[in-house]
Amino acid sequence: QVQLVESGGGLVQAGGSLRLSCAASGRTGTVYSMDWFRQAPGQEREFVAAIRWLGPDTSYGDPVKGRFTISRDNANNTAYLQMNSLKPEDTAVYFCAATDTITKKYTHWGQGTQVTVSS
Repeated sequence: QVQLVESGGGLVQAGGSLRLSCAASGRTGTVYSMDWFRQAPGQEREFVAAIRWLGPDTSYGDPVKGRFTISRDNANNTAYLQMNSLKPEDTAVYFCAATDTITKKYTHWGQGTQVTVSS
């Protein structure tokens, strides 16, 4: 099992920045990638960003390209999401998720952290 705990959410004004953290524990050797998703009220969950746990590959959803940066610290089993130039439409609950190295499926999810961007 892998446990994921997000932190770093909060209230910020438009144009501001936040950095989210996702701390992983347990069988982190089974993790293939760490991804971020978000879900706003009444909307479907949306892909934000992904990073290979043991490689350089990253990917981003179109709405956040050029503003968000995903990174990781393997020594501390933590993934980060640096969010700059935040917009009110970035308001959502942000979740981190881990894919399994064998199935490449999302097998573990965090509880989410609220990000609210005021205009």
